[in-house]
Amino acid sequence: MRTLRTKLSATLAAGLTMALLTAATANADPGGGGHFRPGAPGLGDPYFPNYGNGGYDVAHYDLAIRYNPATDRLDGHAVIRATATQNLSSFNLDLVGLTVDAITVDGKRARWSRAGQELTVTPQRKLHASRPFTVDVRYHGVPQTFTLPGTTIETGWMHTDDGAVVAGQPEVAAAWYPVNDHPLDKASYTFAITVPAGLAAISNGIHLGTSTRNGWSTWRWQQTTPMISYLATATIGRFRISESTHGGRPMVIAVDPDLPPDLADDAVGRTGEITDFLATQFGPYPFEANGAIVDDYDNLFFALENQTRTVYSKYFFAPGVNTFETYVVAHELAHQWYGDSVGVHFWRDIWLNEGFATYAEWLWSDRLGEGTPQEIFDFLYAQPLDAGYWSPPPGDPGVNDLFGATVYVRGAMTLQALRMTVGDSAFWTIMRTWAASKAGGNGSTPEFIALAERISGQQLDALFDAWLFQEGKPPYPGTAAAATMRAGASTKVPPVVRALRERLDRLGNH
Repeated sequence: MRTLRTKLSATLAAGLTMALLTAATANADPGGGGHFRPGAPGLGDPYFPNYGNGGYDVAHYDLAIRYNPATDRLDGHAVIRATATQNLSSFNLDLVGLTVDAITVDGKRARWSRAGQELTVTPQRKLHASRPFTVDVRYHGVPQTFTLPGTTIETGWMHTDDGAVVAGQPEVAAAWYPVNDHPLDKASYTFAITVPAGLAAISNGIHLGTSTRNGWSTWRWQQTTPMISYLATATIGRFRISESTHGGRPMVIAVDPDLPPDLADDAVGRTGEITDFLATQFGPYPFEANGAIVDDYDNLFFALENQTRTVYSKYFFAPGVNTFETYVVAHELAHQWYGDSVGVHFWRDIWLNEGFATYAEWLWSDRLGEGTPQEIFDFLYAQPLDAGYWSPPPGDPGVNDLFGATVYVRGAMTLQALRMTVGDSAFWTIMRTWAASKAGGNGSTPEFIALAERISGQQLDALFDAWLFQEGKPPYPGTAAAATMRAGASTKVPPVVRALRERLDRLGNH
């Protein structure tokens, strides 16, 4: 269809232009001379043009922070290893609010300036394209709290009564460390988080150990698989912590002791089981560790798929053992494949995260015997246009609807429509190939469509255009016989739909 072809052409043309510019810059002067210029103050994301920075690629962040909940003061030391992708006279980092005390580049003092969230660093010696360099930043201050786009919900560094919950998207990292803050620049991490003795500091990856001295405890963590900056966490407080091994990987589950043991422990305690199930659907689990964090913080109204260690709101759980509360666990764990391992290219591609994770809930529903993906799709398709998830189309929802119902529900329906169109064999090959071929990288909507067409051997423009980019209710996929079958769709709300409605209602009411 014309709309989709126009979007594909524009996206591919922009990608080609960027590739040509990058190649021209990198090869401008192989001998190391030539023109030097500042790195771009943003990566050109259509929704957030100034997020991230151009001219370099980060390989590793080594973060050492000391946080005192009594004063909310954070003292930080970030060592960033990167490689220039152009001849750089200066480059930018993203940092919000905190005071910079000193910066060096390759051990030499550097000049810096601030403008909004942009921290511009000018090294003593210009940086040649393809050259590795190290940035050392010391800083301090009170980390800021952000809000989720289109809502008043707190995200970022959220100050609690005994520490902090650190979670959010699209912006959180710049609140507590200098960063190239966009999904396109993944990096590995090491963390040394120092807090008053008696408190825990839970982060990503593998727990390397904890030491206590002079009333302060330092918790050390290592995330070796590259990670998007917004997925890093340093959640601080009192927790009952379970450290175990599942499938040969460390499993760390931390739950606030102020929460009753029969509230969230049973659901997050099924993290290993649900991960194993999702691996049968999507392919091998992509990371070196796993786990969960549940804090008793009244203003946390969402869950976030922090890499290897999801942060959950307490409101998603209920006393006693039930399957209802496991849907959010399935959703967030699915993000480890779709969202974390395969990150979005630009933020408008968010349905590739949320639609896929919502579809994982449908698969888990089938596993529980509480409704198949087809039954859930048919129930949702039977609902009127004012149901709340038909508009705007999820392929380009806009900033204010970045986390709206359509991205989740209609995004998942798009996948079921694809499955109904290409058949189970091609569908599962598409899903697993996407996860495997893009592991550790990023993916866009045009790339997913191209993969689906290549594997299925079908022209799918009309399908994806209708489901992702057009207003209104798309045509029911498949044959006339399939459409006749849906006439008998149940009017009973599937449990997985009720669970998602409750979570989205919490977002919509704040």
